[in-house]
Amino acid sequence: MKLQNLTAVALATALASGTAMADLVIPDLSYRTGAYAAGGTPFSDGFQDYLNMLNARDGGIGGEEIRIIECETGYNTEKGVECYESTKGEGALMYQPLSTGITYQLIPKATADKIPLHTMGYGRTSAANGEVFNWVFNYPANYWDAAGVIVNYLLGENDGDLNGKKIALVYHNSAYGKEPIRTLEALSEKHGFEFNPIAVDHPGQEQKSQWLQIRRERPDYVMMWGWGVMNQVAIQEAANIGFPMENFIGNWWSGAEHDVTPAGAAANGYKSLNMNRIGDLPVFEDIKKHVHEAGEAAGDGSNLGTVLYTRGMYAAMLAQEAIAKAQDIHGVSDVTPEMVRDGMEALAVTADRMSELGMEGIGPEFSVTCEDHGGSGLGIVQQWNAGDNKWVALTDYLEPNDEITAPLVEEDSAAFAAENNITPGCYKG
Repeated sequence: MKLQNLTAVALATALASGTAMADLVIPDLSYRTGAYAAGGTPFSDGFQDYLNMLNARDGGIGGEEIRIIECETGYNTEKGVECYESTKGEGALMYQPLSTGITYQLIPKATADKIPLHTMGYGRTSAANGEVFNWVFNYPANYWDAAGVIVNYLLGENDGDLNGKKIALVYHNSAYGKEPIRTLEALSEKHGFEFNPIAVDHPGQEQKSQWLQIRRERPDYVMMWGWGVMNQVAIQEAANIGFPMENFIGNWWSGAEHDVTPAGAAANGYKSLNMNRIGDLPVFEDIKKHVHEAGEAAGDGSNLGTVLYTRGMYAAMLAQEAIAKAQDIHGVSDVTPEMVRDGMEALAVTADRMSELGMEGIGPEFSVTCEDHGGSGLGIVQQWNAGDNKWVALTDYLEPNDEITAPLVEEDSAAFAAENNITPGCYKG
């Protein structure tokens, strides 16, 4: 979106005053080191490459250059908070923490500082209630949506009946991994399946006892809420005990190439969710031309087109659209974090717009409102084809279970509001 989308009055004023155009500062709380680097690196590469492509191709967003500030967190909550504190004074317009633990710590800080958070498919699920969490957005979907999508998929695989089935959850023993448990407990009551959560401690390199338990208890399905090396180990351990891979399904942070390739052919048939489609998108050619071939790639260029590279790029595109919307709403190009918050809350992602951006079908259509910061909640199920070394989509976008999750969002957000003396309502500025 270029400056011609801004109001003529604002443009004339800026030109007449000789006001210099300011950078749009977007921090990248990355992690390229440690046990979670395999996931953090491609996401960060995609996030930065897309924003750098906008600078090179379009001159930024609305005529304003984007300035990326990368800060290494190592997926460590304390370091993540330190990165936030050290970068917010640079004029940061929004934060994408890429960590549920960091998100929980940043919610009160960012709210007080009036800087929006985008916790894309992670973080505190009840932040979908925008009347309580004015400064937090978790579109296009959240963890409770993911739990509902998986259960709905399994219902479809079992003629609509999970009564008597045994479903285990192998989860990262952290705020992240614990997020879906309450929803899955409610879904088990509704659909009559036996639910058994099994914790795996950080970083997840030792899981033999958990998988021996699974071998003893013989669940019909195993779900996984894992990240980093935990995913690789879990898939290998599942193969070691002969658990059928087609009955093993991870969430959208447990379904990237690096999760399955270490197990080789044994990973064939493993399933996971994805919140975004992958494939040969036209936008990749622009990234190659304007960023990689110019020697400006965030990484070594090898991650382009992978699951998490594409998701990082998708996150950057959503940031672009929110900033452009803020510029349009307020009639200025040099937007503030508060203006960007307004843009995020007025965001509408359409099929036509995704096509215009060279990302046809990358995600579902959705709109954000004051009341709903959560997006559509949709997810697809994909399966690993080890022979072709690629993920294959098994479904179109599937619905979550709002009947279960909506009351839980209301209950949890109401408790947060009471604890923090928040009067729910739309943000008035």
